[in-house]
Amino acid sequence: MKSNFKNIESKLVQSLEEFEEGESRVYPLIQSTTYNYKDPDYVAGLFDLTETGHMYSRISNPTVAAFENKIAQLEGGVGAVAVSSGQAATTMAILTICNSGDHIVAASTIYGGTFTLLASSLKNLGIETTFINPDNTEDEIIAACKENTKAIFAETIGNPGLNILDFSKFSKIAIKVGVPLIVDNTIATPYLCRPFEYGANIVVHSTTKYIDGQATAVGGVVVDGGNFDWNNGKFPNMVEPDQSYHGLSYFEKFKETAYITKARTHILRDFGSTMSAFNAFIYLRGLETLHIRMDRHSENALKIAEFLENHENVLWVNYPKLKSSSYFELGNKYLPKGGSGIILFGVKGGAEGGRQFTKKLKWINSVVHLGDVRTCVLHPGSTTHRQLSEEEQIAAGVMPEAIRLNVGIENIDDIIADLEQALK
Repeated sequence: MKSNFKNIESKLVQSLEEFEEGESRVYPLIQSTTYNYKDPDYVAGLFDLTETGHMYSRISNPTVAAFENKIAQLEGGVGAVAVSSGQAATTMAILTICNSGDHIVAASTIYGGTFTLLASSLKNLGIETTFINPDNTEDEIIAACKENTKAIFAETIGNPGLNILDFSKFSKIAIKVGVPLIVDNTIATPYLCRPFEYGANIVVHSTTKYIDGQATAVGGVVVDGGNFDWNNGKFPNMVEPDQSYHGLSYFEKFKETAYITKARTHILRDFGSTMSAFNAFIYLRGLETLHIRMDRHSENALKIAEFLENHENVLWVNYPKLKSSSYFELGNKYLPKGGSGIILFGVKGGAEGGRQFTKKLKWINSVVHLGDVRTCVLHPGSTTHRQLSEEEQIAAGVMPEAIRLNVGIENIDDIIADLEQALK
């Protein structure tokens, strides 16, 4: 169903599904693995991809579909597939178009778990990745691409370095190389940034973060912009016949939705990284307040970044909406509504100083998470980026003394008071 709302706030609050008289106002939780059909020919059509409907909840479920539909419309895409985690979303986004022998170019500033996925696990499957500094010139990034390059991967807001992606530069590069630009939009959310409007082709989210907002459900989603020509000679698996579907060509049959159809009917079908209907139900509730939360996260984060920037025991502060930030202009261009709720800063005393600071906090806890309504901290060097060498950590924007602060939506004075006493 297409939305009649022009503004994203209304799309977030209102259900985008059709309802009959007397039906539930809130899209219901349909906790079922299977679905009834009387006509075996219709069921056969589901398996041949000639009919639409739910055959089995590993592949689709009505509640999950309602969530996918909403996310696709919020991002401005043509379709989405929800999966079991953010890592599963990134893996699906890549495996839908990459096989052994293929190559990816990725920003070095991405989340540590994604870095390890690309540098180690996918490498073991024969998919190589070249990591580049996203601030490199266009020519330098193009030089990292190869004949077998199949995608460019980056994050809207780098985690945890908080660099802002120059969409104009990266989308031009992707067009020149003839590959899709895949963007992780987790920290920005579709409320603060819509990457398809700036030239991205595929968007992924860890829905575990801001989309949930309550730290209750793990999940992820892949969104297709429907704006890439898969028939350019570089993606035969999108164009040539798929024998597992009796010779069907995704591009010929599904056109602009070829990618997301293959993601569901091939990768999700075979790897089974399914989102539970219950988690989708939770995410539908989370989306209803996303705009209110992101406004408060962003407002609090800017005030705290300014407080930290002027504190004698703080060495440096990274937040894209600070006027002193090297990403201030890009932040204003691509994140006009706010810079989200993550701050990276360095305390005096190096790595040990960072660890001691987190121990001195009274109610702000150390949590391996972000996007929660509750303020929390993390020392990335010893946690999320622990698998990386010190050189790789620094390349990812993680200095030994770095603290990642997830700014919640509590009263700003209470947050600053706890930070102040710990910094002393």
